[in-house]
Amino acid sequence: MEAVLRNLFQSLAKNPSANRMAKKYGLRFGAKRFVAGVTIDEAVQAVRQLNLDGRLATLDHLGEFISTRQEAQESLDMCLATLDAIHESGVKSNLSLKLTSLGLDIDRQLCLDNMRQIVGRAQQYGNFVRIDMEDYSHCQPAIDLYRELRQSYDNVGIVLQAYLFRTEQDVDDMNELHANLRLVKGAYKEPATVAFPAKEDVDANYRKIIVQHLTHGNYTAIATHDEQIVQFVKKEVAERGIPLEQFEFQMLYGICEDLQKRLVKEGYKVRVYVPYGRDWFGYNMRRLAERPANVWFVMKNLFR
Repeated sequence: MEAVLRNLFQSLAKNPSANRMAKKYGLRFGAKRFVAGVTIDEAVQAVRQLNLDGRLATLDHLGEFISTRQEAQESLDMCLATLDAIHESGVKSNLSLKLTSLGLDIDRQLCLDNMRQIVGRAQQYGNFVRIDMEDYSHCQPAIDLYRELRQSYDNVGIVLQAYLFRTEQDVDDMNELHANLRLVKGAYKEPATVAFPAKEDVDANYRKIIVQHLTHGNYTAIATHDEQIVQFVKKEVAERGIPLEQFEFQMLYGICEDLQKRLVKEGYKVRVYVPYGRDWFGYNMRRLAERPANVWFVMKNLFR
């Protein structure tokens, strides 16, 4: 049953029609647990609350499945407005974004031009921009565009996914750029030709690439709610003498809050990924697909 639900939610996450329909309504299907709100003001207020107990944030204006230049322009405007709001409010947050929301599937040059505006604005504010990774078909285009941006900017990083066979080599290749990487397990449904199908293999590769990037001496954002991985990282950094300033733990808004707060009290840097916006459906479906507990949380609220 869990596998069926997981496949269902992963399929819904990629369905443009379902996404368009969901935009017509407010946050539904338990989304308020995982999405900070619809407006920038709501998102900034959520970050302010996180900052009060020492947690940092990265804000993401949600957007997927755009098909026009106008929609890409709207996403650009929202990213710039988010950076402005972070700067003006003084909250401790950087920006995360998806390249497809900025026109990658429409025109690569359009996306690159949009990214230059965003990273340039962030640079003016002394802030940082993270490129979220999407499904496998966008992996190489995202890496290529990131490399091009790094020719002019050093305040931009990217995400790599442990469930892909190629990622170990990608981490090595990124070493020449001293890339700031967010390392994740991966949340998209991919074929066994490109991704590890078994969870234990994904976990093993995740541990491998975390150590790989840390021992290269590069900044590493370790995005996980898996306490075994957290304990593994603590042990590795202590034994290898890796300074706390070289890495951070990242977790999702609304998930494992007790663990987030505990790590902060122990002296670790914790950054919370805070999504907001009308285009919440695909993101929410992927969160439901990741953990059965998320599904049952939503089902309880639907019948309450």
